[in-house]
Amino acid sequence: MSDLPEYYFRVRESGAAVFRVDAENRQRRIEMDQIATVNVKNGEIRPNGGRNLSADDLAAIRGWLADRRVLLAERETDDLWRTVDQLNQVAHWAQSRATDQQLEAASDALLMAMHDLRSVLIRRKSERPAASATD
Repeated sequence: MSDLPEYYFRVRESGAAVFRVDAENRQRRIEMDQIATVNVKNGEIRPNGGRNLSADDLAAIRGWLADRRVLLAERETDDLWRTVDQLNQVAHWAQSRATDQQLEAASDALLMAMHDLRSVLIRRKSERPAASATD
């Protein structure tokens, strides 16, 4: 059981609950003691139950937080490129396989979503040169 990590992070939407893992007890059972919660967005680390976190605890949590942020950024980029692929697949479907009824059912929602996306992209693109000129 020495292969177990010292800490376990139960991922939640906004971060994680942090547990200290203990397998070195008399019953030889794995015990997990919640020591903190961490918020990925703002980096807040809240000790659980009024406990004081050790330097090792904080280092492990901060390391996990940094790794988690990198992973989430990679996933966000991957999702972006997956969306581009899906838009291309929808265009192919609309052109080659969609029935009139399917197009009627989906066209308004697709057009509104694409219009919204286009508006945001154009606005953000027009803001970029102005922002870089002031740097």
